[in-house]
Amino acid sequence: MRDTRFDEECETVLGLGAVGEDQAGLVGGKGAHLGALSRVDGVRVPDGFCVTTDAFRRVVERAPEVDALLDRLAGTDPDDRQTVRALSAELRRAVEEAGIPDGLAAGITGAVARLGEGAAYAVRSSATAEDLPTASFAGQQDTYLNVVGPAEVLRHVSRCWASLFTERAVIYRRRNGIDDRTVRMAVVVQRMVLPDASGVLFTADPVTGHRRTATVDAGFGLGEALVSGLVNPDVFTVRDDAVIAKAIAVKQRALHALPGGGTREVTVEPRQQERPALTDAQVVELVRLGRRIEAHFGCPQDIEWCLTDDGFRIVQSRPITTLFPVPDAEPEAGEGRIPSVYVSVGHQQMMTNAMKPLGWSMWQRTAMVPMHEAGGRLFVDVSPRLASPASRAALLDVMGKGDPLVRDALETVLERDEFELSVPEADHAGDAGPAGPPAGGAPEPSVTEADPAIVAELVERSETSVAALERDIRTKSGPELFDFLKEAFEEHKRVLSDPLSIRAIMAGMEATWWLNEKLGEWLGEKNAADALTLSAPGNITSEMGLDLLDVADAIRPHPEVVAFLTDVQDDAHGDGFLDGLVKLPGGSAAREAIETYLRRYGMRCVAEIDITRPRWSERPATLVPLILDNVRNFGPGAAERRFEQGRSRALATEQDVLTRLRDLPDGERKAGATKRMIDQVRAFAGYREYPKYGIVCRYFLYKQALLEEAGRLVRDGVLDEREDVFHLTFQELEDVVRSRRADPRLIARRKEAFRSYEALTPPRVLTSDGEAVNGAYRRDDVPEGALAGLAVSTGSVEGRARVILDLADAELAEGDILVTRFTDPSWSPLFLGVAGLVTEVGGLMTHGAVIAREYGLPAVVGVDRATRLIRDGQRIRVHGTDGYVEILS
Repeated sequence: MRDTRFDEECETVLGLGAVGEDQAGLVGGKGAHLGALSRVDGVRVPDGFCVTTDAFRRVVERAPEVDALLDRLAGTDPDDRQTVRALSAELRRAVEEAGIPDGLAAGITGAVARLGEGAAYAVRSSATAEDLPTASFAGQQDTYLNVVGPAEVLRHVSRCWASLFTERAVIYRRRNGIDDRTVRMAVVVQRMVLPDASGVLFTADPVTGHRRTATVDAGFGLGEALVSGLVNPDVFTVRDDAVIAKAIAVKQRALHALPGGGTREVTVEPRQQERPALTDAQVVELVRLGRRIEAHFGCPQDIEWCLTDDGFRIVQSRPITTLFPVPDAEPEAGEGRIPSVYVSVGHQQMMTNAMKPLGWSMWQRTAMVPMHEAGGRLFVDVSPRLASPASRAALLDVMGKGDPLVRDALETVLERDEFELSVPEADHAGDAGPAGPPAGGAPEPSVTEADPAIVAELVERSETSVAALERDIRTKSGPELFDFLKEAFEEHKRVLSDPLSIRAIMAGMEATWWLNEKLGEWLGEKNAADALTLSAPGNITSEMGLDLLDVADAIRPHPEVVAFLTDVQDDAHGDGFLDGLVKLPGGSAAREAIETYLRRYGMRCVAEIDITRPRWSERPATLVPLILDNVRNFGPGAAERRFEQGRSRALATEQDVLTRLRDLPDGERKAGATKRMIDQVRAFAGYREYPKYGIVCRYFLYKQALLEEAGRLVRDGVLDEREDVFHLTFQELEDVVRSRRADPRLIARRKEAFRSYEALTPPRVLTSDGEAVNGAYRRDDVPEGALAGLAVSTGSVEGRARVILDLADAELAEGDILVTRFTDPSWSPLFLGVAGLVTEVGGLMTHGAVIAREYGLPAVVGVDRATRLIRDGQRIRVHGTDGYVEILS
């Protein structure tokens, strides 16, 4: 009996010329892009048609076992490759065996007849989750070349449908957070191009990200030979309409189409093997064509092309999804312009994760220097200071002390011709850059007396300001709240720019640098200040870790409380556990200890500079694994013992240093100067952490007020859920509050963009041309095979590496070495239970380094790709004095 469900050909087969760019849901990503390309002036696309996702859906409905298989696949661990492989094979078999109903087959063969029954075709998959701005899916589904005859076209359409469930495609979707049930498959059928040459064009450098640099890979015959790795391509690099580099390969093999269908591998004639597949003029012409396509789609493109006697044909174009976005504020173009150079804020703040729009826009509004967003991260434009010789040296010195890789990246950029020009001093007056003093001018000279009353006064000023904010913000709502917050942001910046606060911070840093330099010169000591700053008073971040040991002391004597918290640790929804504690023996004391801790530190969390991140007060169960680790790994009174041990060691080191100095020529003078600097570093080093604590206290109050406002928007039907406000900038949220209207499409786009940004790794330095520059260690003192980094806390330790990417996953034993991407203050409680620290991000004065020195942990930071090069459980040795890590097993 004839199947009438496919009588309407228009539902299932569309000519490419009828396909719109916004029809990816109907024809898949590839089909939508090809349809758009076919209407771009000057771009030639082979004729063809699309078999739509509607056809795929109806075919799958004929195979009821597909639903059951998808259910099983959804419950399978993506790392269980054997099960994924077996289920994928069953799904492909079910789709192919469903067959193509008569009505659909007639539509496809009719389209083939109109294009030419005897012609050869390329039959290509086009999934709805394909060629997206956030995930390319390149090579995940199947393509078949030189398919001849209607029957073969039908057979290969069915095979393309089935390729939606190749093992590689299923795993790729799972890793990109895409549900298999939400994806549909269309198929693109095009007249086959039999090219003299073919290849791939990237309209931006896919490695460095440089947007004005295009690369062309080219070979003889069909492009599949390049994609499959059968041949090495010629590679051309083009910038500003000129070939600036090329590497011509010896092309011994090529792939050609067979007259009756299919392809074969052939040997290239010896005299042709070293001939370029394209002339320089053809390469430049191709890149110009690529720029036209890039302009149409609005982003850099990965383009597949073919060259025949009458010119270039474009057979595919998709976004390059691996590029880091360019900051949103670029300099005006003009003759002799200096490209902008941006330094990552996240690398200085030890938080390189993507931020949601409310998070980065709030940080922009409260920062002391202008910042620009890209990829959910913030950057500071330092190009004016780099371009001026007067400020360049100071900037490089500050950057180098913080993170040598940033300095090296900046010096790499400076070597280029674009930075030969200098700008007038007036162009950057008052612009301090990311690590300099505030825009109001340079700070006064550092304090000269180690007076503890200075720190006490600064803490009191901050607490008074936060208390006033907490009192006043409670009375504000609606538009009045935003007017109030703008004033509060000015007070926020006033507190941060307090000259006395800056002088106190600089006093501690300058004393550290002085001690390391002079004691290295006089006594041969490396990083001598590390031992002298152990248990420095007034360090709010190290106190946070020690105070959590006291919480463990309140819990340890009560086995039922420990057992209860162990269950909470395994419950993903256990944040209401505090109410349950009071029902247990000792539970009231345990609850009081935790709540006391939260009153002082509950505004903190991982990635705390992002206001949208859940705070410990909002998710107190986050602390439970850390508390239980302390219960297991420490005894009663550990906090006081640890602090006293550090203080005693610092005092002993001080006496040893001063005694040795007095034995030197001019020893009394050297010892006297050193004593003053030791007093200065111990008086002010701890305060280095307090301004960040003050910022986070204020941020939590801002967040609570904004979430209350978001709740009102939800109740009024303006938003679907409170957290939608996280995907709006501060200004956009204010506009929504004033207008009582929100754009759900904007919020949906922002959520999708954030997911894509999470997969990107931000560079330390980024240019306005999109080039990512990360710098390198140029050292010859690192043993072969060791991983170079920055020495930030002295000592050497050997132990088991625990590679931890999420604080919630931390399970540590005594003697373990923590290896992670970065550590902001929220990680500090974990430092008490480890023997050493290795991070990918960090500098001499970043939080992880400061606390490692405070606790006496050997530490090396800035170790590139440490979490990938070191495997969890490997035995490693951390050389915290010399700045490298050895992998022992």
